[in-house]
Amino acid sequence: MDFPNFLIQLLNSVQYGLLLFMLAAGLTLIFGIMGVVNLAHGSFYMLGAYLAWSLAAKTGSLVLAIVLGTVLSVLFGLVLERVLFRQFYRRGHLDQVLLTFGLIYIFEELRSIAWGDDVHGVPVPQVLSASIPLTDNLSYPVYRLFMSGLCVLLALGLYLLISKTRLGMKIRAGAFNHEMTEALGVNVKLIHAVVFALGVGLASIAGMIAAPVSSVYPNMGSQVLIMCFVVVVIGGIGSVRGALIAALLVGLVDTFGKVLLPQVAGMLVYMLMAAVLLWKPEGLFRQ
Repeated sequence: MDFPNFLIQLLNSVQYGLLLFMLAAGLTLIFGIMGVVNLAHGSFYMLGAYLAWSLAAKTGSLVLAIVLGTVLSVLFGLVLERVLFRQFYRRGHLDQVLLTFGLIYIFEELRSIAWGDDVHGVPVPQVLSASIPLTDNLSYPVYRLFMSGLCVLLALGLYLLISKTRLGMKIRAGAFNHEMTEALGVNVKLIHAVVFALGVGLASIAGMIAAPVSSVYPNMGSQVLIMCFVVVVIGGIGSVRGALIAALLVGLVDTFGKVLLPQVAGMLVYMLMAAVLLWKPEGLFRQ
């Protein structure tokens, strides 16, 4: 592998890893802070992709579709948490698994009714449709760099929100000691609603920005869900920093594995997970 090809695969792995982090961050926040096992998290990724397709077709702008889709998905997360998930915080993980597993089928049927079962493509915005030449024959799409840059900005914003703001302090306190935080006058129910909506929003944004690259098709959320759980387990359940590092590791292993070892590429990510768990059963970072 020459250097230009290595650079392209490296950029692809970073972009894929950052996209996985967008998904895994929401999942690990919801589980680490609220204690909810959400198997339907991949459906929010699918929701974002379909919102990007439908809103971009109506508005003529993918950027505007992402903004509108983010607002709609956050509102959807608030309603879903209030109506359904709030009733399951005190119940066992088995009940949560059954609930969210059922939601996968409900969301798929609603998706089929609303948008049909065809495969759709989302055009890349004209301003981002160029490519950066690396050699005479190789170039790299600007849109993929845009995806990586947006993911980095959102990751930085998530870090600042959790670590440097009063809301983040309340979120951390609620995750550490729910009862004491509530006794001190913090509205923990509101904190849970905000965290759940934030997780839904992050997953939806990941789906929206990935739509022009991966297309929009049925069951697309189920395919990313397993990889998302792998990232959470490797990074450490409840750790956003661990999710970021694990997502980048998974991106590197998966991307270079498909290029260098295609015969066993499907196993490499799970071998990485097994190796990490043998070394540190709690994941790379604790909650």
